Amino acid sequence: MSLEDKRILLIVSGGIAAYKCLDLIRRLKERGARTRCVLTPAGAEFVTALSLAAISEDKVYTDLFSLTDENEMGHIRLSREADLVVVAPATADLLARMAAGMANDLATTVLLATDKPVLAAPAMNVRMWDHPATRGNLQVLGQRGIQFVGPGEGDMACGEWGLGRMAEPHEIVAAIEAHFARDGLLRGFRALVTSGATWEPIDPVRVIANRSSGRQGYAIADALARAGAATTLVSGPTHVPVPPDVHLIRIETAQEMLDACRAVFPVDVAVCAAAVGDWRVAGPAAQKLKKETGPTPTLTLEENPDVLASLAAAGNNRPSLVIGFAAETENVVDNAIRKRRRKGCDWILANDVSPSSGTFGGELTTIHLVTEAGVEDWPRMTKVAVAERLTAEIAGALGRPPARGA
Repeated sequence: MSLEDKRILLIVSGGIAAYKCLDLIRRLKERGARTRCVLTPAGAEFVTALSLAAISEDKVYTDLFSLTDENEMGHIRLSREADLVVVAPATADLLARMAAGMANDLATTVLLATDKPVLAAPAMNVRMWDHPATRGNLQVLGQRGIQFVGPGEGDMACGEWGLGRMAEPHEIVAAIEAHFARDGLLRGFRALVTSGATWEPIDPVRVIANRSSGRQGYAIADALARAGAATTLVSGPTHVPVPPDVHLIRIETAQEMLDACRAVFPVDVAVCAAAVGDWRVAGPAAQKLKKETGPTPTLTLEENPDVLASLAAAGNNRPSLVIGFAAETENVVDNAIRKRRRKGCDWILANDVSPSSGTFGGELTTIHLVTEAGVEDWPRMTKVAVAERLTAEIAGALGRPPARGA
């Protein structure tokens, strides 16, 4: 995709991955984008202002209190002349200061003053990435509409291995291209997404549930909404923050989920990413079961309604595109192929959720897209990246917006 005349403000902070920004600028230039750089003092320990200026062919800004820079540009103008602000690498420190709304250097002042979209490429040690403080900061920033690309998984400069490597330049470019491409890509369409686990009551206290975190479904709802679709998210219990511009309907049981989905119709696309329980207790107890009042109770199970199959068989109300997920622990693709036929849906996204995969509750997943045309194997990627790619596939399949609008 061409980025002709797109203006990118690149904030380079302090991390060993800062050297990748030189290649990132070169790739953006090849696509016609104009890049202007802000370099933090810590970033200058890893890459020089001279090298950034040479490749970007523009002035590099470093000092909040530079009289010359303020006269020529000014940090307010600098923050708003770009079409997109990219932070790469986005260190744990910079993300924390962004979340706190600090403005104690040029980079954070620009980020606080900008009225343009922000895309951050996190980069840090795996333990820093996993720390509750970082997770909380990411949650806050996500609620404010900050977009993220990466991080990736692999060897790190510190000698450890895990999640925290900054996305590669080509991945950041792809995210930038996706940002501009999806602007209004699905405007005029209506989308429904299901997510999270279902809870089936045993008694007023206990439930039958599963390990789904809901992250994948929430990421899909976020990507669809940012592409312009009027998006409704029907979600079981989860701790994932609600994406901006997404209408949330909270449910607990499979029957409640199906009823909520039917109430949302008509929609153009339904993505069933929820981990719906297959069974429920027949006649849950009205009061809490007490182990000291009798023998161990026997639970009689009955089948739950099949949400995916029901939506795919909705007759005149059927969405143009019905997409399901197949969370499998063995024979992933074969089981998904059979599930697509059995459920009557258009696409199935199959993934391995065995304990060794780390998919349930984790950041990464490996998807196999199963359609009538065959199977497309996607590389291992973050759930956010899966959502972006799926949104692009949906836009391609739906084509032009329907005449009735949103």
